[in-house]
Amino acid sequence: MQVTETLNEGLKRGYAITVTAAELDEKVNEKLKEAQPDIEMKGFRKGKVPMPLLKKQFGQRLLGESMQEAIDGAMNKHFEDSGDRPALQPEVKMTNEDWKEGDDVLVEMTYEALPDVPEVDLASIKVERLVAKADDASVDEALANLAETAQDFDDRKKGSKAKDGDQMVIDFVGKVDGEEFEGGAAEDYPLVLGSNSFIPGFEDQLVGVKAGEEKAVEVTFPEEYGAENLAGKDAVFDVTVKAVKAPKAAEIDDELAKKFGADDLEALKGQIRERLEAEYVGAARAVMKRGILDELDKMVDFDLPPSLLDAEAKQVAHQLWHEEHPEVDGHDHEEIEPTEEHTRLAARRVRLGLLLAELGQQAEVEVTEAEMTQAIMAQARQYPGQERAFFDFVRQNAQMQQQMRAPIFEDKVIDHIAEQAEVSEKEISKDDLQKAVEALDEE
Repeated sequence: MQVTETLNEGLKRGYAITVTAAELDEKVNEKLKEAQPDIEMKGFRKGKVPMPLLKKQFGQRLLGESMQEAIDGAMNKHFEDSGDRPALQPEVKMTNEDWKEGDDVLVEMTYEALPDVPEVDLASIKVERLVAKADDASVDEALANLAETAQDFDDRKKGSKAKDGDQMVIDFVGKVDGEEFEGGAAEDYPLVLGSNSFIPGFEDQLVGVKAGEEKAVEVTFPEEYGAENLAGKDAVFDVTVKAVKAPKAAEIDDELAKKFGADDLEALKGQIRERLEAEYVGAARAVMKRGILDELDKMVDFDLPPSLLDAEAKQVAHQLWHEEHPEVDGHDHEEIEPTEEHTRLAARRVRLGLLLAELGQQAEVEVTEAEMTQAIMAQARQYPGQERAFFDFVRQNAQMQQQMRAPIFEDKVIDHIAEQAEVSEKEISKDDLQKAVEALDEE
C-alpha cells in the first residue's frame, strides 16, 4: 500500500492512496480461510469446501468489504503516523472509476487538519468575580410578585364594567356556520381578561361588559389551530357574563408563606433570599466567563480550518437573522449570506472552541454519565407528560447527546481555567450586576 502527499497548503491536506490488487486478493483469501471451517456446501463436508470454490462463491462479496477495510486501515495509519486530526470527516473517493477486479485501487483523500493550538499560561489571566447580595428591597419585591401569583378575586360593585386583569365568570357556546362544535361550550368558566388563554380577540371583546349582560364574540380561529376542522374558521361565541371580579393580591403573611411550602413568612423570605443570590451567582459567572474568554482571545491567534470557519459564519448569520426577524419560526427562508462581521464573530467562536477543547483535553476534563443524565432530565421537564420519550430520544441520538455534552464540557473547562487564573472578587449592587449582564448581549 502506498500513501503519497498531493496537497499541503495551510491546513489543507491531500493524499493519493494505492491499494494493490495483490493486497486485496490477500485480504479476501484471509477472510475465506477464517470462514472456511464453518462453511457447508452440497457435496462437501463442513469445513472441507475447496478454496477456489469458496472464492468463486463468496469472493465478489468479500472484495468490496476488503477494499473498504484496506482504505480505512490506510487512513487510520496515516493519522496515527502524522498526528494530524481532521477538522471534519475526510473526503475520500476512487480516482480510477473504470476499476475492475485485478486492478489496483486508487483513492484520493482530502481534509483540513486541525491547527496546532499554542500553549497558554492560565496563571497570567486576571479576571473579576462579581458578588451581589440580595437586599431587603429585592426580597420584598419578590414577595410582592409571589403575592400577585397567589391573588384572589373579589366581586366588583354591581354595574361595574370589566377591565383588563379582571376575572369574569362566564357561560359560553361557540358556533361555526351556525352549528355548535365539540368543546366549544362551558358553564361557570373563570376567565382572566388579558391572560391570552382564549382565541386571539376573544378577551378583548369582553372588556367593558358588565355582569348580567350577554355578548356575541366574533373571532377567527388561527390557521395553525390544533383542531383541523376549526383552523382558519370564523366563529361566534354567545357569552353570558355571570360575574365580574377585581384582582386582589394575597396578604404577605404567614398564610402566604404556607401556600409556598414555608413554615412562616421569615422562612419564606430566607428561601427567596437564597434563590435570588443563587441567580446572582449564575449571572456573575456568565460575566466572569466572558471575561475569561476575552482574555484567552487576546492571548492566542492561529490558522483556522476554512470549512469550520465557513460553517460557523453561516450559523452565526442564520442565528442573528432570526433574532432580527422573530416573527419567522421556520427555516424555509432564503439563504443568509454571512457578512464580514459574521465571519469575525465566527472566527472568535471557532478559535476559542478549539482552544477550550485543547485545554480540556490537557486537563483530562470529562463529562460524566451523571452530569449527562441530569442535563437530559432538566431539559425533559420542558415536555410535561413526555419526559420518558424525550429521555429515550436523546439516549438513542448521538448528535443530540453531543449538543448537550458540549456546553457542560465548556463550563467545566472554564471552571478549570478559573482555578488557575488570578480571580479577584468585587462586590456590586443587583442593578449593576444586571447592567453587566445586559452588556454581554451588546458586545
